[in-house]
Amino acid sequence: MHLVGSSSRSSQLSPPTNGKIMTKLLSHARGLGTDQRTIAEIMDGVRTVVRALRINTRAIEKQMGISLAQLWVLQILAERPADSLNELALATATHQSSVSVVVRRLVERELVTRTTANRDKRRVRIELTESGRSLLGKAPPTVQVSLVAGLRRMAPEARDQLARLMRDWLMAAGMDLGTAPPMLMEDDA
Repeated sequence: MHLVGSSSRSSQLSPPTNGKIMTKLLSHARGLGTDQRTIAEIMDGVRTVVRALRINTRAIEKQMGISLAQLWVLQILAERPADSLNELALATATHQSSVSVVVRRLVERELVTRTTANRDKRRVRIELTESGRSLLGKAPPTVQVSLVAGLRRMAPEARDQLARLMRDWLMAAGMDLGTAPPMLMEDDA
């Protein structure tokens, strides 16, 4: 799969391997202890994901005029409309408040509709408009979809372990896990 904004998949999903920089990093890493090499490997992985998301996001915004998060919601809704914001949040693996911001922006651009249910005014049906479907037809692959697909290919035990380790790492780093983060590459508000 070729991700928009990249010259190849490997340039999106692997750390830089160009000449002097890589040689310097490798020689420095050889002098470090096992702990430091492990930490460097983890941080390289984080930098690789962040870089791939940043490059993909810029290219999508330039090509399509929407954010990566907005494109992902459109892709999810193309599979089937959502009967609630909570259902869409579950499908996008985010918090309801985060997906609500994205849906509001898509409604403002008339790419999705948000219709209140007749029987239960608290429930809303969210679905693509023809404009949303048309825009989606021009959409390139996204890093976010690749990352989720990669997680789904992992054994359930490995996924559970990764989730626990990520949570432990973020807590040890003093990150706020109590506040719902925005969707990937989407501004707050």
